[in-house]
Amino acid sequence: MAFAEQSKSNLPAGKLSKASVMSFLSAQGILIFFLVGMFVFSFFSEQFLSQSNIMTVVRQASIIGIIAVGVTVVIIGGNLDLSVGSMLSFSTVLVVDLHDKVGPATAILMMFALTLMLGAFNGILIGFLRLNSLIVTLAMLSAIQGFVLIYSGGQNVDIANQDGTWFAFFGRGYMAGIAVPILLFGLLAILVQVVMSYTGYGRRIFAVGGNPMAAVYSGIRKNWCVFSTYLISAFCVACAALVLGSRVMGSQNNVGQGYELLVLAGIILGGTSLLGGAGSIWKTVIGVLILGFIQNGLLLMGYPYYIQWIVTWVIIILAVWLDLANKRKRLLTTHS
Repeated sequence: MAFAEQSKSNLPAGKLSKASVMSFLSAQGILIFFLVGMFVFSFFSEQFLSQSNIMTVVRQASIIGIIAVGVTVVIIGGNLDLSVGSMLSFSTVLVVDLHDKVGPATAILMMFALTLMLGAFNGILIGFLRLNSLIVTLAMLSAIQGFVLIYSGGQNVDIANQDGTWFAFFGRGYMAGIAVPILLFGLLAILVQVVMSYTGYGRRIFAVGGNPMAAVYSGIRKNWCVFSTYLISAFCVACAALVLGSRVMGSQNNVGQGYELLVLAGIILGGTSLLGGAGSIWKTVIGVLILGFIQNGLLLMGYPYYIQWIVTWVIIILAVWLDLANKRKRLLTTHS
């Protein structure tokens, strides 16, 4: 041990400095990229760092963030959920369409119940039948979108009497001067973070995602743990649909298309390992906000939406690369 420390101390200063820089970049590269981006955006747009714009970004990011909270739990448990985009379309169309038919309260309850049923179906296939989560949720993404088109007849839905309902409170309301979507996002993040960090349930999810075989041998019921993570994910999607539907007071039949990629981008930016067993709700919140500010900055600079998608793709690749580099303690892998 002493010899290793002595050898390390005898390394040339240039090599040691270079190694330190590489290690710092691999660990903090995304944060550096974000700070540089914030500086560039604020330089080209005076509005970017204004209080109103910051609150707008957080409010817009709340829908992605609410979904990301649930999907983070799924990923920590060692699985994926790519069905959340179509599930968001389903839940939003459903609650908006049922609003005028059965009233807002009953519509909300029915929407939550049916969305949880979809999550339970994912959980049964993956947790109990042990099917691959990528394949199952990718198939569900297509199937649910098909159900939405059948249910809506390919038409968009709207609430008829938008001024005479309290339904708009969830998407447009304020409490103590703070937008309700931001409050809901924050409360969900705090609740799930506490559960994952300070309860036996959270420790079991980390154990199942980190080493499934060891978790089973230690007496953890892996199938029920996996099943429960998909219920949590579905519940968060239902909350996001409530916010989205009440903000717009209507819904397109494909309103959730692409959300699964944005959610994954935010989670990856937050440093949650796609291999499972590691992650943090707080870091997911930060990752989602980083993504929101980058997209907002591009919008203020006049770039079209497809540029935002390209940048999102670049960010995902960069985040995955830096995550692997942080685990390897080097930015590049060399082969002899």
